[in-house]
Amino acid sequence: MIKRNIVPDSGGTPQAAAVKPPHPLVGGEFVIAAAAAAQLPEPSVPEIAFAGRSNAGKSSAINVLAGRTRLAFASRTPGRTQQIVFFRLRSGALVADLPGYGYAAVAKAIKQSWQDFLWSYVTTRSTLAALVLVVDSRHGLRPLDLELLGGFLPSGRPVLVLATKADKLNTTEKRAAVAGITRELAAAFPVHGPAVSVVLFSATAHLGVTTAETIIESWVSGV
Repeated sequence: MIKRNIVPDSGGTPQAAAVKPPHPLVGGEFVIAAAAAAQLPEPSVPEIAFAGRSNAGKSSAINVLAGRTRLAFASRTPGRTQQIVFFRLRSGALVADLPGYGYAAVAKAIKQSWQDFLWSYVTTRSTLAALVLVVDSRHGLRPLDLELLGGFLPSGRPVLVLATKADKLNTTEKRAAVAGITRELAAAFPVHGPAVSVVLFSATAHLGVTTAETIIESWVSGV
């Protein structure tokens, strides 16, 4: 049974400030952009992949977690980025910013090519230690998100689902968004998998940042 952890963010309370974890993505530096398997870094240190549909808010999430404005770049034309971009963290681990998927305006042959590359990386990369899946909280998990999880979860590695753009939802809608994602996970993956944490997130309002940092820090500490 997949354990779905719904993790509330402790926000800016005095208690939260007192125990605020290190910022694992702060200080991340660009390493390489790979458009093919031969260009990937040699497998060595653990890697954490950020994945999501085009326009889900993946670049904004990476940037706010890194305390930077433009560490990760969002293409002016959604779905055009065709490379896996690697950043090295202070811990020595790598973050892999995967190309966005699912944008219909991209030519089918081109889109299939880089989605095949993404799929191969997620399912076969020996040093890939964990996955951050970025989804728009207003829409929940889409078929391509579920397909990606289906290729990753059987490996037993952890997943953090960031339900982004939560600042656009009211309190009732936020609860419904998390409950909906949790139901989708339970229906699609009733067995065979690691813990999946679902965190409401907003790069604009900094909602969920502390919780996401805590989870990612647990992945990279001791590297």
